[in-house]
Amino acid sequence: MKKTILALFTMLLSLASFAQKLPADQIIGVWKCDDYKIEVFKAGNTYSAKLLWSKKMFETDGKTSKKDIKNPDEKLRNRSVQGLTHITGLVYKDGEYVDGKLYSIQDGNTYSLKGKLKSRNDLETRGYKGIPMVGKSFKWKRVQ
Repeated sequence: MKKTILALFTMLLSLASFAQKLPADQIIGVWKCDDYKIEVFKAGNTYSAKLLWSKKMFETDGKTSKKDIKNPDEKLRNRSVQGLTHITGLVYKDGEYVDGKLYSIQDGNTYSLKGKLKSRNDLETRGYKGIPMVGKSFKWKRVQ
């Protein structure tokens, strides 16, 4: 009986260690998914990300970065999209990143953004307008 209780207690402890939340700053670094590569950094008490690469970032010559032509602010339409900070305001709360804003270079709109580290090297984000159910998810891998 004592051995069974000890084995059960050990198993519960090991499960609890898997369920522990990763530190908030664990999101900092370079991440890549199929269509994008970003660099997440800390900005005060929140997290932001700049766009390093996307499939549609360059002109036909493959070298010249496209301009932010869909930006609703006419004064910003001539800026390069490469290196643009397009994720801002992510707040770490209860093991998740919430309340972020995602500026889309594709359509010039700003979306709500949330995310969660699934592991040290796996990040999942969801951009949406209104409610998260109506949005798009991205699975990111940390670039080593």
